[in-house]
Amino acid sequence: MKLSLRHVAAIVVFAVLALPPMIASSSSSGVSAPAVAAPADTQQLRPVIPGADRYQEGKVFLEHADTWSYLEQPGVAPDSQYQVLTGNVVFRKNDMFMYCDSAHFYEAANSFDAFSNVRMEQGDTLFVYADELEYSGVDEMAVLYAYPGKKVRLINRDVKLSTDVFNYDLASNIGFYNVGGVLDDAVNRLRSLEGEYHPDTKYAYFYYNVDLEAPNGKDTLRMYTDSLVYNTGTHLCELIARTRIVSADGEILSSSGKYNTLTGLADLYRRSLVITNQGNTLTGDTLFYDRNRGVGEAFGDMVLMDSARKSSLHGDYGWYNELSDSAFVTGRALAKEYSGADTLYLHGDTIYAYVDTDSSRVMNVYRNVRFFRSDMQGICDSLSSTERDSLMHMYHHPVVWSGRRQVFGNIIEVHVNDSTVDWARLPEFGFTAEHIAEDCYQQMSASEMTTWFNDSTISRLYAEGNVMLIMFPMESDSTYNKYAYVESSESRCISVRPQPVRSLRCIWPSVILIFSSGLHGMRICALCRLTMCSRCRRVSLI
Repeated sequence: MKLSLRHVAAIVVFAVLALPPMIASSSSSGVSAPAVAAPADTQQLRPVIPGADRYQEGKVFLEHADTWSYLEQPGVAPDSQYQVLTGNVVFRKNDMFMYCDSAHFYEAANSFDAFSNVRMEQGDTLFVYADELEYSGVDEMAVLYAYPGKKVRLINRDVKLSTDVFNYDLASNIGFYNVGGVLDDAVNRLRSLEGEYHPDTKYAYFYYNVDLEAPNGKDTLRMYTDSLVYNTGTHLCELIARTRIVSADGEILSSSGKYNTLTGLADLYRRSLVITNQGNTLTGDTLFYDRNRGVGEAFGDMVLMDSARKSSLHGDYGWYNELSDSAFVTGRALAKEYSGADTLYLHGDTIYAYVDTDSSRVMNVYRNVRFFRSDMQGICDSLSSTERDSLMHMYHHPVVWSGRRQVFGNIIEVHVNDSTVDWARLPEFGFTAEHIAEDCYQQMSASEMTTWFNDSTISRLYAEGNVMLIMFPMESDSTYNKYAYVESSESRCISVRPQPVRSLRCIWPSVILIFSSGLHGMRICALCRLTMCSRCRRVSLI
């Protein structure tokens, strides 16, 4: 059936008019129409930094530059070709950012040269400022330079390091210099020709002409050495070379040990020396020294020298308190006193020296005491010496020798005048003996005895209480063929030398004398050594 043009037009008009109701009818019947996608919003395109891993091993990234240019140089190796960057240039290696005004970027070699206003930053704690920087990707080394009159500066919290040329190893995070530099922290300033700083551990190593300065009011600590290890966190110095430490309290000389510049504590090894401001010195194989308390402790061959008193203490262990002027020594303890022409050597198990309430020096020696000098030697169990009265008290079976004479008792008191023995006193019991020839010994004992010395010889002797005397009179031909035994309540002698005295004047009371040869009773004068027969009253020389 053929449709005319009029019929086709009528169908089209009908379809157009009927389409909306059909759509509405379809919607109401539950059949949904297909969704039509809305057109996307139009956005402006921007350059995007490639999302590469910024922690690639040894890789440096260019983060920003205002302008970039590149001109390939004919005949130049690819590693030597560089890009020219200007304006707010930023490089990055791991967490280290490097800034500058302009740079040459050697991308193939992973290196760059930075110029003007160079800055390195790591986090918010580490900053390095310079005028030029050369970074080599081969060894991951950054070398920073300063223009004349300026310094490369590293700042790590309270640590500041300045130098002319600074080398920074980014691989190990270590910076060093070898053209001279200065490191400052909150306590100290250190100078050296070469130095190395570790920001991670806060350790610094200094070499050649090292000078540490720690201002503290009027007392400035100075340290001089050729090699030093220092921690900026603890302010602790490790001595690894011969070091001299100077302060208002004195000096310290050591080649090994540790010194805390904040607390003044020192642990020293390898035969160290402490010199106080009073001139005293403390030496030991190992030393502990508290500068603030003025206390030193020595282990191994300890030596304490007192320059004012011209004396010294020696032992295996000892300590010295500078503030109280006291000292303690044990282990083969030895005291030396060399103020006079001769030196007194005093040994014991333990020696303790101090200043008493009267500001007098006191020295106590305990156990197995022995002393020696050319004019006198002695032993006892314990000894006490006081500077105030120049007395040396010997206790528990003391024995003293002088030449061929020997004195012992329960207690012996020895008086020293100008480093010379002046007199000795035995207050409880005294016994003296003298070797005169072969097996002949003149002997005397008494409840109390006092002896005076002159030129290291006994010049006078006084004995009191239960005096007993055995003597050997010298014959005219200087021989000995008899001895005498004497008992008395008192005896005084000017000289006990066994030689004739050419005086016949007797002024002291006589005592009973009995000769071993069986002769009748005789009287003897203790002063002039004259004898008088009890029968004929005749006086004769001994």
